[in-house]
Amino acid sequence: MKIKLAIALALGAATAAAWAGDVEDQIRFRQSAYSFLSWNTAKIKAQASDHPETYNKDEVIAAANAIAGVANSGVFEKLYGAGTDKGTGWKTSRLKPEFFEKQDEAKEFNSNFIKEANELQKVAASGDVAAIKTQFGKLGATCKGCHDLIRIRE
Repeated sequence: MKIKLAIALALGAATAAAWAGDVEDQIRFRQSAYSFLSWNTAKIKAQASDHPETYNKDEVIAAANAIAGVANSGVFEKLYGAGTDKGTGWKTSRLKPEFFEKQDEAKEFNSNFIKEANELQKVAASGDVAAIKTQFGKLGATCKGCHDLIRIRE
């Protein structure tokens, strides 16, 4: 039974690695996901915080849905393979090498990010700008915490 489990785990890891691609692909996919998140968070920030007079409920809902979609896609579990701290995707990776030693902390940040992204999706649907702004702040705190832990500042 243990041998079958080990084989299944090895095949699962190999399948995940094949799906994610080589180091450069993983970095490019990861960087693209972060760019897409940034674009969508900027839309919410502009409408809920910076310029609430431009608030458009449908746009905020769409952006929150996109953020939750990326958060729940598994992108952050699959695109941090060995060597992705040294490679170049669209630009040089900013992943700290210490990331590989801080897996438990990174997983906790990822879980919190998923939780807060899902909550933002729910709150956005309500149309309550104050609640969206508050929840957006919680989501941003998860991003900052993870960036502080594993991201090299430019």
